Amino acid sequence: MLKLLVPVDGSECAGRVVDHLIKKMGWYKDGVEIHLLNVQHPMPYGSRVSSVVGQDKIDQYHHDEGMAALKPAMQKLDAAKVKYHYHIGVGDEAQTIVNYARQKRCDQIFMGTRGLGAVSNLFLGSVATKVIHLTEIPVVLVK
Repeated sequence: MLKLLVPVDGSECAGRVVDHLIKKMGWYKDGVEIHLLNVQHPMPYGSRVSSVVGQDKIDQYHHDEGMAALKPAMQKLDAAKVKYHYHIGVGDEAQTIVNYARQKRCDQIFMGTRGLGAVSNLFLGSVATKVIHLTEIPVVLVK
């Protein structure tokens, strides 16, 4: 069974990735195990913020924001009756995506070329580009 990691951020491009994956499910004759992943940014000033706000509240914030970003993809997969697992990570987007792919022993990363941070990507380099450089497994990019 092929394991696919599908990073999503709630953007229109991430929605197109899920749509494309649903259309291509027939290509995978042995079945597919899909892992949706949303990556949240760590809180600035780390432990200083958590000492004031509390780590539980920060964890709840990351969970709530992650679920909100995952929801459109989950709804599409549910409507298509496609099973999946979902995960929320915190950290650098590209490194977290690559780490999850390794941890779950994924065979491919199936992701969009642009996300919610498209404007900053013009200056910093896209997450997709970083993932391609950091991983040793195939990356399928959907425009």
